[in-house]
Amino acid sequence: MKTPSKGKKVNKAWLHDHINDPYVKLAHKEGYRARAAYKLKEIDESLGLIKPGQLVVDLGCTPGAWSQYVRRKMSPKGAAVGDLNGTIIGLDILPMDPIEGVTFIQGDFREADVLGLLTQALEGRQADVVVSDMAPNLSGISSADASRVEYLIELAIEFAQNHMKPQGTLVVKAFHGGSYDSVVQHFKSAFLVVKNHKPKASRDRSSEIFLSGQGLRLK
Repeated sequence: MKTPSKGKKVNKAWLHDHINDPYVKLAHKEGYRARAAYKLKEIDESLGLIKPGQLVVDLGCTPGAWSQYVRRKMSPKGAAVGDLNGTIIGLDILPMDPIEGVTFIQGDFREADVLGLLTQALEGRQADVVVSDMAPNLSGISSADASRVEYLIELAIEFAQNHMKPQGTLVVKAFHGGSYDSVVQHFKSAFLVVKNHKPKASRDRSSEIFLSGQGLRLK
């Protein structure tokens, strides 16, 4: 009898946890593409973040759960389709199935021409809220991965400084690790109010943590 490889054991355990995850079940029941919707929901409810009539930019939006959540918050009836009071622009390097009312741009946020397309989509307006679930492909080399995470967050902060209202809010995904303290300091230098969030929908064993920055500091 063959002994399963360690990788197969891990995958089987992950699959078991995933199938039995209450947030996965809830996402399926409520029509969200991923359990990540409930991470943003908890952050939103703690900050009073998403409101009808806003312009929201969703960076790293694929598969679309955060955009779905924002879309429902901007719908007069909380619906996934139909009337929408507000503007949602999503961007990701990966393709995304369409979401009614969401403008999607496929491209790499790190490239100037893609940022240019995003700027064009704003049509001269400033965002009320910028949310970012972006994360790099991790190499397993902690120092290199920390630098990649920090770089994406720095780009998100720079985008917010250039394209968000002074009283707006930026929410990003970060990770506990080598670059975390540096990221927090960068946030504190850019925003008046900085908070960290570990939503219940974020698995306990995950090192991910979310940072919010409210109110831009004047340069």
